[in-house]
Amino acid sequence: MKVWFITGTSRGFGKVWTEAALERGDKVAATARDLAPLDDLVARFGDSLLTIPLDVTDKAAVEAAIAQTHERFGRLDVVVNNAGYGHIGYVEELTEAEIRAQFETNVLGPIWVTQAALPYLRAQGSGHIIQVSSVNGLTAAGGMGLYSASKWALEGISDALATEVRKFGIKVTLIEPGGYSTGFGTAGRRTSEIHPAYAESHEKLAKLFGTSAGSDPHDSIAALFAVVDAEKPPVRLLLGEQAVGLVNAVYERRLAEFAAWEDTSRSAG
Repeated sequence: MKVWFITGTSRGFGKVWTEAALERGDKVAATARDLAPLDDLVARFGDSLLTIPLDVTDKAAVEAAIAQTHERFGRLDVVVNNAGYGHIGYVEELTEAEIRAQFETNVLGPIWVTQAALPYLRAQGSGHIIQVSSVNGLTAAGGMGLYSASKWALEGISDALATEVRKFGIKVTLIEPGGYSTGFGTAGRRTSEIHPAYAESHEKLAKLFGTSAGSDPHDSIAALFAVVDAEKPPVRLLLGEQAVGLVNAVYERRLAEFAAWEDTSRSAG
């Protein structure tokens, strides 16, 4: 039996994984800004589920939620930083407020949760931090630069974190999903005011979101459990056929470009 702390559980991966963990007999602290979508799980699983209202950008509230979880269940085994959203906007369109809000949620939120959880994980000499990134944490596309920037930042700090906490028996895994039907393209999306110069680009991007159904998030459950139950889990796990194909192609192009310019690179000393 594991004790989970999961953020962003009102929809998508967060709710699916919360339900799956409870169904296999684990205990879960499920957090979200809106807890109403969890009412069905509260009715089904009773004391195995602790629901906590939480905005991950509120550092003090994050610390209180982690402490409440540990007090209730006596330990923490799996901490899942899932809360986040995608902002759509071409770089020239982005406002300062939009940039700050994206990083507050997608980067600082996971950092606050991680910092709050680490003392408990170190004390027990075990634990697993799951950082929900994206294929956009390894790639980038026009109109999604801000979202990619936030996920690239999460990737960097999580990669470093994995090396820092390994000696304490703590594991870190970045989960990098491709397209899933999690509400990312609808409820989980914000969009900048459209500049006329990018109107056509926005239309193409909106059409892409509209025609891409995405995989069923329930299909990710077995992979998630394989990771959290593994003795030696990966630092990165691509999630879904789309993610594997896309990221492999991107890295092949990057390696080819490095090779093409290798002489110039080496000439720089």
